[in-house]
Amino acid sequence: MAVKLDSALPEGDEKVRSVRAMFDAIAPRYDVVNRIMTFRMDVRWRRRTVRSLALPDDSTVVDLACGTGDLCDELARCGYRPVGVDLSLGMLGAAHTTAPLVQADALRLSMPDASFDGATCGFALRNFVALEPFLASLARIVRPGGRIALLEVSTPRNRFLRWGHSIYFGHVVPRIGALLSDGAAYRYLPESVAYLPESDALLDMVGVAGFTDVQRTLLSAGIAQLITGTRA
Repeated sequence: MAVKLDSALPEGDEKVRSVRAMFDAIAPRYDVVNRIMTFRMDVRWRRRTVRSLALPDDSTVVDLACGTGDLCDELARCGYRPVGVDLSLGMLGAAHTTAPLVQADALRLSMPDASFDGATCGFALRNFVALEPFLASLARIVRPGGRIALLEVSTPRNRFLRWGHSIYFGHVVPRIGALLSDGAAYRYLPESVAYLPESDALLDMVGVAGFTDVQRTLLSAGIAQLITGTRA
């Protein structure tokens, strides 16, 4: 069943409902579409994300908006103890990871304060209703000295690459999504970049939330970005 998304991007409770319904719908073929539309670059990006945590073995790491569990699996391969959290029951139902999974809104987590050594989040910042409460929730559950690694899409700085990326991301990706999964959902993907603040503002928000040594690394010529920080 196709998920209808308004041309105007949803906000507030409407966004929560739309995003949850969208991911419930695309969950069965989510991994396949990801691999095809990124030419498997998403696998390398997740490996880089987990390596950037640089935590001791056996550290407990929560993956927020875990989807089908790709980051959880990578965390486990690197010797961490992952816990996955996602809003979408459809995604959790399609998960392939053996990590413990929790259905919850990342902005309203019930985990105790400082209960994790680290946290990851892959390609979900633009799907939250607001970033400030998400970052506050993140800061609350990560212990002092713990690490975070946030993986997200980005826009290349180079003008030529930016043009090519806009054609692929804005026109080719929705067609791939329509062919293999849900066209409306994959039209939302490029549109949802509008939710992301400018890079400097985003880094400032992470710092204000309670993280130090905040850094932004561009991946694959700038089509993805990795934001890391240490809980103060």
